[in-house]
Parts: sequence; C-alpha cells; structure tokens
Amino acid sequence: MVMRITDLLKPEGVALQRTLVDKADAVNQLVDLQDQVGNLSDKASYKAGILAREEQGSTAIGEGIAIPHAKNAGVKQPGLVAMTVPKGVDYDALDGAPSTLFFMIAAPEGGGDVHLEVLSRLSMLLMNPEFCKNLLAAKDTKTFLKIIDQAESEKFPEETKASVTPEKKGYRVLAVTACPTGIAHTYMAAEALENKAVELGYSLKAETNGSGGAKNILTEEEIANCDGIIVAADKNVEMSRFDGKPVLKVKVADGIHKPEELIRQIIEGKAPIYHHQGQKAATNAGQEESLGRQIYKHLMNGVSHMLPFVIGGGILIALAFLLDDYSIDPSNFGSNTPVAAWFKSIGGYAFSFMLPILAGYIAMSIADRPGLVVGFVGGYIATLGSTFASPGGVAGGASGFLGAMVAGFLGGYLMLGLEKLCNKLPAALEGIKPVLIYPVAGVLMIGFVMCALDPVVSMLNNAMYDGLGSLSGSSMIILGMILGGMMSVDMGGPVNKAAYVFGTASLANQTDAGFMIMAAVMVGGMVPPLVIALATTFFPNRFTEAERKSGPVNYIMGLCFISEGAIPYAAADPLRVIPSCVVGSAVAGGLSACFKCTLRAPHGGLFVVPVIGNWPFFLLAMAVGAVVGMLLLAVLKKAKK
Repeated sequence: MVMRITDLLKPEGVALQRTLVDKADAVNQLVDLQDQVGNLSDKASYKAGILAREEQGSTAIGEGIAIPHAKNAGVKQPGLVAMTVPKGVDYDALDGAPSTLFFMIAAPEGGGDVHLEVLSRLSMLLMNPEFCKNLLAAKDTKTFLKIIDQAESEKFPEETKASVTPEKKGYRVLAVTACPTGIAHTYMAAEALENKAVELGYSLKAETNGSGGAKNILTEEEIANCDGIIVAADKNVEMSRFDGKPVLKVKVADGIHKPEELIRQIIEGKAPIYHHQGQKAATNAGQEESLGRQIYKHLMNGVSHMLPFVIGGGILIALAFLLDDYSIDPSNFGSNTPVAAWFKSIGGYAFSFMLPILAGYIAMSIADRPGLVVGFVGGYIATLGSTFASPGGVAGGASGFLGAMVAGFLGGYLMLGLEKLCNKLPAALEGIKPVLIYPVAGVLMIGFVMCALDPVVSMLNNAMYDGLGSLSGSSMIILGMILGGMMSVDMGGPVNKAAYVFGTASLANQTDAGFMIMAAVMVGGMVPPLVIALATTFFPNRFTEAERKSGPVNYIMGLCFISEGAIPYAAADPLRVIPSCVVGSAVAGGLSACFKCTLRAPHGGLFVVPVIGNWPFFLLAMAVGAVVGMLLLAVLKKAKK
C-alpha cells in the first residue's frame, strides 16, 4: 500500500511560524516534535541518526526547503513532522539560501524504505513553488494539512482515497469518566459527552468507571483508531493503554459542563500526547496537575473504594440497633438478641475493613500496585493504635480515620522513594523487586513510621472527637448548618465530598456526636434535588419546558440522597440555584442538629429512616430546608417568557 504524506503527518506534528537560532536549534525542535507525537522510542538515538546523516551532506535541498531524515533503531513507528520558519535559518543549503520550510522523516530500522518513499513524494510536491508558498502562508494546522492533501491528490490522481487511506473504523473520540463514588457524576459526564458528540456530528464512545465497575470498556482496536481520548475523572483510571495517543485529562465536572470544548480539542488535534512509563505515568507539560489536585485525586481514590464497606457495614449495624431490645441490657445495646448480634457482627466485619481499604487505595493511587500492601498494613496499624512498646495495639490508642489517611499518603510516597532507589539495582534483580524487595522493605518502613506517629495522630484524633462530643446547643447547630450547606456547594464535588467524608469518619468513632453529624450531612445532601423538584412543581414558569419535565425525577433522587440530581439546574443558572440550595441545606442541617437527630448509616436516604434517631423531626428538618430553598429560588429566578 502506498504511504501518503497525510497518513504520517499528524496535526500535533506541525509547528507553524517558528523562529530558529541556527541549524542545531532546528534539529532540536523537529526531534522534539517527533517525540511529542509518539514516533520515537529513543529520542537520543534518533537525534544521533539525524546528525550523522547531516554530516554526510546537508539535507537542505535549496529553494528554502530542508528534509532531514533518518532510518534508526530509536524510531517506534514511521512518522513525519513539519515546521515553517518565515524568517528562515541557515541550514547549510546547497544554494546558500536560508531554509524556511522543514519536513523531518522518521523511519524504523526494520521498516523497509518508507523514508525513501516519503522523501520521493515530498520532493515531487515541493518542486511546485506555489505549493511551498501556500504552506508558508498557512496560519493554522488544519489549513496546512489541507494544502498537502489537495496537492497530493492532484499529483497522484490514480490513488483513490479508499485505496490509500481506508475509512477509519470505530469512534473518532473516546472518553473515560469516573468520580469518587461512581454514582452520578460518572454517568452524567458520559451522557453529556455522548450527546454533544451527536450534536456536533462526531462518533464518541464513553467508558464509565462507576461503583459497579467499568462498563462499556474501550477496546484496543478502538483506542488505536481514535483521534484522541478524554479522561474526565476525579480518581485514577487505567492509563497505560493510552500510551502514544492524544489524551485530555480533566475533572469529571468538565465532562459535564464543557463537553463541546473537550471534543473540539481532540478533533482539532490540540490534545497533548500521553506517554506511559513503567507503572507510573509521566505526563507532559500539557497534562501537569497541581499538588492540591493530585492529593485530592489520591484521597478520593481511597474514599471511593472505602465507601462500599462503610455503607454495607454501617447499614447492617444500624439494622442491628433497630432489631434489638434496649431494655434487656442498655450497655450491650445492638447485641442483646441473637438476630441483632448477627447483624451487628456481619456489619462490623465489613466496617473493620474501612480504614485499611482507605489507606491501601490512597497508597496505590500514588505508587501503583507496590503501594497497596504498604497502605493496607499502615491502615490496619491505624485501627490498632500500635506503638514500639505495644505493637499489638493500645486500648483507646487507635488513630482512626486521620491515621489511616496519614498511613495512605506516607505509604505511597515511601514506596515511590523505594522504587527510585531500586532503579539503581542490577537488572538481574528486576524480577524480585515486586515479590520480595517492595513488600518486605515497604511493610518494614510503614511499620516503623506508623509506630512512631500513631500515638501522636491518636492524640490529635481523640482531641478532635472529644471536641465534637463536647459540642451542644448552638455549637452543634452551627456545625450542622455548615456541614449541611457544604453538601450543596458543588453537589458531589470536592466541598460536598469533604463534608461527606467528615460525616462517615465521624461514624467510625461510634459516638452520639458522630451520629448527629452524619444525620446533618445526609439531610443536607437530600435537600438540593428536593428544592428543584418543588420549584418546578409550584413555580413552573421559572423553568424551561425541558427543565419542568425533568423536575419530578428529583423527588426520587432527593429522597435517595443523590445530590447530583440538581447539577443540570445549577449548571444552567448557578448564581440563583446554588445559593438557594445552600441556604435550604444549611437550614435542614441546623434543624437536624437542633432536634438531636442521629444516623448510624452512612447512606440510604429515605430507606434508612427507620434507623434514624428522632426520625419524625429528621423528616421535618428535610421538608423545612427544601421549602426554604424552593421559596428563595422562586424569588431569585425570573419568570420565563
């Protein structure tokens, strides 16, 4: 099959209107382009090949044109990059003129004579001065490639598009969506991207990494044939499969709110090339994340894996109290009857995994698989409260949720350091690193560190919960209002997750103050969808027809404690919807604390009302908060014409 120039020249491999210092600068920038496109496996080797070819004679053929090329073992796949330099640069051309138009060819060592074939086709096209002039005048990559495609088709009319470039199979754009809980944002982002792609006329497939596992999984063939991948995720996803492809890494919220912008970046070739090295990803400058964003993603990776244990175990423990008889033995409430004891035991088994899972998956997010065992061990030590004198644990000395977070982050970064140290070991020891060196040295390090830190973290942890336990009256009401309001700030985003994680962490201490906090958090999260549902029902003229039709669904989402149902409305009118929901949730959270409502289950909404302490007043707090939010929204929003 004939190799066309447009088959090899990708949009990200074109640099226009550059200014160069000298020949060396030209070589460096062109080699960098080849590497960014993903054509090279050994950049240094390929550059050496280019320079060796230049020593044999300059590849500047005159008339402002230069075509440096090399057939080299450092090339992973055939490739071509281009650069225009309007002011020109001295490239030792035969005619002594400065070179303004560059094409650099990369050919694999065992890839036949592809570089000669491309060199021949380029040379024939570049003999046309008008063609060169048009390329130099091109202001954007799309125009540059279109000029080449048209010229090539005119020069070789016998080559039909079908025989030269088979129609691309599969999807032009792929996406992976994932949020920490895997409940709502994951699927909303996927739906937003798919719908916008249909509207724009492009084919897009979205893989969802939800709470039930990955669905609609991207295949190797689809990845190979696509133009690029959008990774809209707030937790880590499997990235090694995207090596060498254009990838956009963004927040899951961007997938919901900016689908068109993301899709166009992929289609227009503006996404950076992703390079995966070993077990950890090395991203280029276009994919760098802030330290805060990285820490958030690592924490959410742990939280997302922890939540099923917390929810499953917590609800079973709550059922144990519902089924038990308090009068038999108040000090043993929850285990007085055989049925209650069974529920509490099974729930307790699930609950006991909470902290090791949290720490293990935080560490794994940081250091990949080697970090998992270190995080698990550190998290378990946090549940025991171990010290050097008492490694089996100290009564009342557990550092709890705070200690598990510390263990996860410390374990992950300790393993990263250990991996770097082990990179200096002989290659013969490569096979024993993951099965011997990493686990033994990692467990030893985290054991030493946690036995030293656990007593300190335990003191901080106990001080925090003692402080919560001492809260009463107006202090607890204010805390309830703050946590309830936080649940509506971004409805599933970082602020919402911070409040929810604080609530679930409070459950672990099994105190009345912790149960009151969890109740305030859940009622605050139930209010936003109910505000929307009530507003669309009683003030329909404030909403569009599509919003009115979707409104009743929010009754169900609110009662099920799925705050994300309000997101489309908040995205459409954030300055009115978000404040209304925040005020409504704050009122509900404050009333819940005022009524001393308690909740032993970390999720469930209306389905766990029977295990809510003082449940009639919990429902009253929810209703009052929802009505307050609805009325405020009705005042702020103007009637639609």
